[in-house]
Amino acid sequence: MAKDASSTRTSITTTHDAGDAHHPFYPAFCFPASPTHFAWVKLSIADIHRLRPKDGFEGQNVYFYNNHPIQFVCLAGVIVTRDEYERRTVLNIDDSSGANIEVIILKAAVATSTTTTTLPSPATARGDYDDDDDDDDEDNIARQTLTNVTSTARSPIDTAQLRVGAVVKIKGTLSIFRATMQVVLERFWVLHETNAEVKFWNERARFLVDVLSVPWSLTPEIVEALRRRARDEETDTVSDRRRVVEKQRRLEERERKDYKRILKRWDKEERLREKEAEWITESNKRLETRLAKEKAGNHTDKTHY
Repeated sequence: MAKDASSTRTSITTTHDAGDAHHPFYPAFCFPASPTHFAWVKLSIADIHRLRPKDGFEGQNVYFYNNHPIQFVCLAGVIVTRDEYERRTVLNIDDSSGANIEVIILKAAVATSTTTTTLPSPATARGDYDDDDDDDDEDNIARQTLTNVTSTARSPIDTAQLRVGAVVKIKGTLSIFRATMQVVLERFWVLHETNAEVKFWNERARFLVDVLSVPWSLTPEIVEALRRRARDEETDTVSDRRRVVEKQRRLEERERKDYKRILKRWDKEERLREKEAEWITESNKRLETRLAKEKAGNHTDKTHY
């Protein structure tokens, strides 16, 4: 996106797909104006498989329906199979559109604290205690267990309701595995009533007719405005990065000055302590000398008497 925004001229490509008119593919800095890019797009499974990547958008996890950029999808169907693997759960969903799709539910390690109770041995029960026995009956053990998590935030998610035969509505991100489209689960709802499923079908059909079937079109003025905004955001990002670097530099400089000031104060206090120690040593010597003289004088007086 930054590369597109910083260039002085950005080409808008035009392609021709079978059965479609010419559709311009806008650069990534135009995506904020898209009705689909930041939306949960309701699609049938057959239409999800029709989504295609586009040259120039590699690595952005963006796929296109005509010229509409899509990264988040919403689908509804019945769970046909559920398979558990070490790092993921795989659901096979059928929505009667003529195709099935795999929905991937990721797994991640979550630390849990479990308590185990140690039963007394026969010798302990008889009262024959061994010095090597552990005095604690309970040990808290932190174990790593794998649980299903969402695709983006990696938050734990309870998938007990996702059983074979359940009708579900699923939101997720897109991925391709072995040239086949998959959905990575982010959220889900179990549809307990047929009316809920019919409502989803109606919303999906309306969005297909009103949005997806109409080519996405922007005027040159809007494209230029989006380019300027992206360039300004890039400039602001660079400025923010420079401010962070400058703030860090000032912080490090202040820490160095504080360190030097503390070290200087410590040296000064250390010299004072040395002088005090010398003064105390000299005072002790003078005191010892005086006491020795007084003791010698007292001894002479006693001898005289």
